Amino acid sequence: MSVQAENKDSKSSLRNETQLRLLALRKLVRDGDASTQEEICEALRKQDFDVTQSTVSRDLRRIGAVKITSPDGEGVFHLPEELSGLQQRVSHDLTGLVTEIKSNETMIVMHTMPGSASLVARHLDNLRDDLGILGTIAGDDTIFVTPLSIKKIALIVRKIENEF
Repeated sequence: MSVQAENKDSKSSLRNETQLRLLALRKLVRDGDASTQEEICEALRKQDFDVTQSTVSRDLRRIGAVKITSPDGEGVFHLPEELSGLQQRVSHDLTGLVTEIKSNETMIVMHTMPGSASLVARHLDNLRDDLGILGTIAGDDTIFVTPLSIKKIALIVRKIENEF
């Protein structure tokens, strides 16, 4: 077998293993068995995947998983498709997650309960045309909101406040 053929087989095998690992990770997240990256590592290792925490971190980003704090204070990973349904069910409950909304002449900054910024930001992004925003960037408990027009920041802040 030529070196090129071996490299091709090796790359194909690696690609298949990555796909299988991502499928297993999605199942763990969907089943709610994903509170910490270390727990995910252990669960994947039990399935004979050779993973590190950094591999799991990259894979979680790759599948779009977001860690959301549940009402009992425990963080749990969710997939994007789960979040839209979750958001519809809890949109009326988002009020308690936002702790502060501030703005200046160019930007709006929101503070949320720890671990809730991604959920709130996704809700805002789903309403971006109605709110007049370009989009959001969320951390753990802080959201930067970029307005479509800085001339309408006060109006946008009022619309956001009405959502929460």
